[in-house]
Amino acid sequence: MTSERALKYAHLFQEVVWPWGPARARFVPLDNAPPSHLIASVNLVPRIGDKWVMIRLRDGAWELPGGTLEPGEDHMGAARRELLEEVGARLVSFELVGAWECFSMADRPFRPHLPFPEYYRVVGVGNIEIVQPPTNPPGDEDIVLVESVPLATAVERFIAIGRHDLAEIYQLAAEVVAAGESERRQPDHKQE
Repeated sequence: MTSERALKYAHLFQEVVWPWGPARARFVPLDNAPPSHLIASVNLVPRIGDKWVMIRLRDGAWELPGGTLEPGEDHMGAARRELLEEVGARLVSFELVGAWECFSMADRPFRPHLPFPEYYRVVGVGNIEIVQPPTNPPGDEDIVLVESVPLATAVERFIAIGRHDLAEIYQLAAEVVAAGESERRQPDHKQE
C-alpha cells in the first residue's frame, strides 16, 4: 500500500530539503506514533463534518495548522495547543496519518529541548470544534482567516500556491478517514 500511495502522492512522498531547518525530510505513513523522545512537531489536518479546515496567513498563503512542541509537551498536547492558537478550535478526535522523518543539517537543534539531528514531524487528521477566534500569540504565524471548505477547494488552493505536498496531505488524510469509516461500517464476522 505504501508504494501505491507513494505513486499517487508523489509530491508528499518525495524526499525534500526544507530550507527553514535546514533539514532533509521524507514522509512515511504510520500506524503508531514514533517514540515520543524523537517527536519535535505536529501538524493536524482538521475537519468539521465533511468540510476540511484551512488557515490563511497574513501574507496570503494557505497553511496546515501545527507547530513545534514546547518543553515537556507531547504531540497530542501540542496539537491541542496549536489548534487553539491557529484555528480557535478544540480537538474532538485524532487519527495518525504519518510523519515526516527529518534529519537536521543545522549545527544545533531549533530549540534546545527538541530531538537532534533526527526527529519526526507527526501528522494527524482530526475532527474539531471551533470554540473561539485564533489566539495568534505574538511571534507565531499571523492567522487572518479560518475557513472550512470541500476537499477539492482545499486541494486547489494549495496547488495554486505551489504547495502540492499540502494538497496531497489533505487528500491522504481524506483517504485515511474514508478507510476508517469503511472499517467501522463492516459487520463483525467473528465465528462463535
